[in-house]
Amino acid sequence: MSAVLDDMDSRPGSTTSLLRTIIGLYLRGAGGWMSSAQLLTLMEAVDVSPALTRTALTRLRRKGVLDAATRDGVSGYAVGERARQMLERGDRRIHEPRAMNVDDPWCLISFTVPETDRGLRHQLRRRLYWIGCGTVGPGLWICPQYLQAEAEEILQDLGLRERAVLFETKRPQTAGPLGEAVADWWDLDELAGLHREFLGQQRDVPELPPSEGSSAFATYLHCIDSWRIIPYRDPGLPQDCLPEDWPGTASSARFLQLRNAYRPVALAYVQSITTIPAHA
Repeated sequence: MSAVLDDMDSRPGSTTSLLRTIIGLYLRGAGGWMSSAQLLTLMEAVDVSPALTRTALTRLRRKGVLDAATRDGVSGYAVGERARQMLERGDRRIHEPRAMNVDDPWCLISFTVPETDRGLRHQLRRRLYWIGCGTVGPGLWICPQYLQAEAEEILQDLGLRERAVLFETKRPQTAGPLGEAVADWWDLDELAGLHREFLGQQRDVPELPPSEGSSAFATYLHCIDSWRIIPYRDPGLPQDCLPEDWPGTASSARFLQLRNAYRPVALAYVQSITTIPAHA
């Protein structure tokens, strides 16, 4: 069973979360490896001390996100083999915010896990929750159809695929407005709070980056790190099922604007420290 599949234990803004964000953004582009000194330098640019970074490196190595690796006699870290798929999925989630149209299909996940395997049942529910699934009932969860493959992976990873049935369905037919049911299946207040928190954190960030590379890099990294959990928790529900004052649209637009503005300058700074090619 994978220990790193969509691991969301790291709190945004923490040392481990910032390091994971650097790994996701840059380590593969640098040939899948960076020296310890390079990683320490990048973390110092976001005001994290070398001691805290070394502790986070050890933690991520134990989880399998990183592998200790030496190149040409230089100590460093490579992307863990089990982490590659997770990082690729993160690329799609973080940088390509998705939203359902009114007529898009849904996926229902029905499962039966006995009390004797309640530990597995807890893990399944936790991981479905962390990819943005909603709860119709204890053994029936729901999500946009485009999350079905990720739900399948979770079931396979936990050894529970034979205890589950997945249905692709059209728009659910509920007794009242679908928006009322959606508000029962998902904690919309929590999701809206995540979007509003992100908007508040980024409110005073200039639309154009400074010319000083390390400062632009730090701003960009904090932006990505603050945003990265939202596309996992928020599945991108249809607009007509959400409250009129839903902040998700503004949040996504603000993220994309800052990402597009800051990414080139941040990358140039990382390239000055590492071996990422200019076309990355």
